Amino acid sequence: MKKISILLISILFIACKSDDNKLEFIVVQVNDVYEISAMEGGKTGGLARVANLYNTLKTENPNTLLVHGGDFLNPSIIATLKDENGDRYRGKQMIEVMNAMKFDLVAFGNHEFDISYNDFQKRLDESTFQWIATNVQLLKDSIAKTPFYVENNGVKTDIPRTVTFDFKDTDGTEIKVGFFSATIDSNPKDYVDYGDLYQDAINAYNTLESKVDVTLGLTHAAFNQDKLIANSLPNVPIIFGGHEHTNMLVPVGEALVSKADANAKTAYVHRITFDKVTKKSTIKSELVSINESTGEAIEVAVIVEKWKRILDEKLEEIIKNPYDVIYKPVVPLDGRDAPTRSVQTNLGQLIATSMSKAFGDAKIDCAFVNGGSIRIDDELSGEITGVDIFRVLPFGGGINKVEMKGELLERTLQYGRLRAGTGAYLQHHNIGYDVEKKQWKIGGKRIHKSKTYTVVLTDYLLLGRDIPFLKVGAKGLVNITQNKPEDLASDVRKVVIKHLKTL
Repeated sequence: MKKISILLISILFIACKSDDNKLEFIVVQVNDVYEISAMEGGKTGGLARVANLYNTLKTENPNTLLVHGGDFLNPSIIATLKDENGDRYRGKQMIEVMNAMKFDLVAFGNHEFDISYNDFQKRLDESTFQWIATNVQLLKDSIAKTPFYVENNGVKTDIPRTVTFDFKDTDGTEIKVGFFSATIDSNPKDYVDYGDLYQDAINAYNTLESKVDVTLGLTHAAFNQDKLIANSLPNVPIIFGGHEHTNMLVPVGEALVSKADANAKTAYVHRITFDKVTKKSTIKSELVSINESTGEAIEVAVIVEKWKRILDEKLEEIIKNPYDVIYKPVVPLDGRDAPTRSVQTNLGQLIATSMSKAFGDAKIDCAFVNGGSIRIDDELSGEITGVDIFRVLPFGGGINKVEMKGELLERTLQYGRLRAGTGAYLQHHNIGYDVEKKQWKIGGKRIHKSKTYTVVLTDYLLLGRDIPFLKVGAKGLVNITQNKPEDLASDVRKVVIKHLKTL
């Protein structure tokens, strides 16, 4: 009888284990991921590895989320390739991989809007993960604003401004977690309305406040914008951000702003314990390196490998051994969007110098390329391969040796200077500008308007798209040396790769 009583008491004790009103959930955060496979010769990154990390943590704690802070549809080499119908992939590879990874929540980044609306909608319709769009909406006819949507089998589902998740642990604690987002308005497109980033975030928080236990942010904005949001919403314990490409975990008041390294070189693992009594969250954040020791989720690795084969086949049509190391920079090469479109960067200068060297012993006075041609939006460090150069200049195109009058050259350079912040800003070689005297110089000497200069520039610039008056037939454009398909100058990427091998 005594043994039965002890057993009964033990069963009752276990059955009546009290709810401690605390629940731990995990958020795995990545942002600004343009490459699906590992980089630097397989040493860093790789979405199959991120998937394995997520799956391992979810086994440990079912209350685990995988979130993406935006920027993934563009830019990448694969996105520029064409399928059997002649259509460019435009991020199709990324959607397929992210579907397999089973992302729980994804915010829009500014680079999602690089592609046309038709391609953008195709990617939305192909996705099976949950999007969130607090401030961005679909703009129709430049007036009407409606939510973006995902269409499946003829049924349209609006992408919500807020998203909630319900969690429950083994002792019975239940909480509801809400998310809002915010997307930086740095890429204006005729089909996107960015709303009011700050006010929309505040409104979304106010909508969630009475419905959830804790509200979190998943944003793609500059750090100063995240900081303003955090200061405006002091009850939000953490904002999972994007846009910057370098990891950070910065206290803002009692909150945190977190960003992982671009291209999944790292992922942040946040263990968040919410106390329903105090209404407070305790956060333990760990920056996890994604590398060869991370392991891979096989089902994702298979899809990544499929797309890698497609890429390799295309690359090998252009260059041999695209994965061979060709250069190791002493300092990172800066290919981030903001600098390459506003100031001279070491990567921009390297490209322009490569262009100048491409014509052998020919006397070249200067060379320049539009900053918008550089599409990597990242810094290159470590071992650089031919593939990395294709990531930098995914659209390729040839370069031309031309002769132009100093008046046209000066006008072109000044136009690029005044377009700082746009793709028309020019990265250059052997060109200088005297701010005090407001004079352009070639090789340290002032440009003479009547003199003829030998200049190297890209095919793209001669189309007149970035600089309207600079095109074939322009007054002051004296001569253009035509390239043959077999010439080195027929592909700027080959030009850069050859130059790097000599350094």
